[in-house]
Amino acid sequence: MTMRLRLPTTWRIAWRNLWRNPRRTALALAAIGLSVTLVLLYDGILRWEADYLIDTITGPMLGHVQAHAPEWRHTRAMDKTMGRVSQAVEAVRRDPDVAGVDVRVYAPALAALGEEGFAVVVVGVDMAEATRPSRLLQGLKVPLGGRRVLMGRLLAEQMGATQGAEIAIVGQGIDGSLANDFFTVAALVDTSVDLVNRQAIVMPLADARELFAMGDEAHELVIYARDPARAQSLATRLGGSPELAGVEVLDWKTAAPGMNDLVELVAVMWVFILLLVFVAAAAGVANTALMSTFERTHEFGMLLALGTAPSRIVAMILVESLALGVTGALLGTALGGALVAWAHHVGVDYAKLTGVGPSSVSAWGVTFTMIIRPRLAAIDIVRVVLAVMATAILASAWPALRAARLQPARALRE
Repeated sequence: MTMRLRLPTTWRIAWRNLWRNPRRTALALAAIGLSVTLVLLYDGILRWEADYLIDTITGPMLGHVQAHAPEWRHTRAMDKTMGRVSQAVEAVRRDPDVAGVDVRVYAPALAALGEEGFAVVVVGVDMAEATRPSRLLQGLKVPLGGRRVLMGRLLAEQMGATQGAEIAIVGQGIDGSLANDFFTVAALVDTSVDLVNRQAIVMPLADARELFAMGDEAHELVIYARDPARAQSLATRLGGSPELAGVEVLDWKTAAPGMNDLVELVAVMWVFILLLVFVAAAAGVANTALMSTFERTHEFGMLLALGTAPSRIVAMILVESLALGVTGALLGTALGGALVAWAHHVGVDYAKLTGVGPSSVSAWGVTFTMIIRPRLAAIDIVRVVLAVMATAILASAWPALRAARLQPARALRE
């Protein structure tokens, strides 16, 4: 029965002691709360940025796993194709971890609206897959086929082409034959992939195969995983299947290490942001606990003289610090969570906010938006609160041990 009453009593005493100096406690709460608010804002931005980077890098072009002929990735030669693609696609789609497969053909060619020719890349895609959300042509409603194609908007501006224009495409088939035909520009497209915007003519896979004398062949399979975090194991498993024997199968991190480094940099940044919590919380809690301990030396001496166990003194100071840290963390979480929710809803245009640059930027051949929509996961809040609690306990350990080691007679004279 005594043990049941002791903890609530300690909490009540600790909470009352915190407000003996309301100004100091309020300042400590403000410091902790503000640091938690800032951390949650930064954490929300970093979480959004990491997810956005992966979606932007993998969704439109890379996929989570790629499969192609062993030498094609380095040479981009037209004749370096995979055969029996339909069997390989069927086998890949049977894997329960696969969400989709886009079959791609890439062919260098010349495109002309009049007499002048322009170097282009013809990209043949599986339209059903490419028009899905987060894919290369997401949301596209323009019907293709029948020699109707899409053209990157920047390429169209360079050529002077408009929607409905008829263009000639001349290239070479994989068998060495001349590939040429007339096509109608069904629509101009803007994507997050610079190659498509600046140089590509996109057409259905069947039309590309017919133009370049390809049978059941392709240059690349772009495979999307249900869980992007399992891309590496998926690549290993698919690479061992009979249908993909002799084919190079890579997860996106291996295929694009530079982009993976960018994503990992974001994860490292989060560690530095978390240090902000420890520094601010430790400063606030340590200062409050230390000052409170010195001010109450006489009181602690009296309690020890009356038979209070030193462990009870330690518990009291630790609980005070823990209550201070948790209260500050909850206040900061409420404010930070509200700000993140608001920013996610309205979107924050970083370029407009700073007055520098456009609302999008290109890097590594991919266009990234500068409109930030931070978001938080439950684990982000839990980690911050636990970090504050751990810091509060550590910061108050020395003041608590100092109070527990006081000599009653000497403390009563101070």
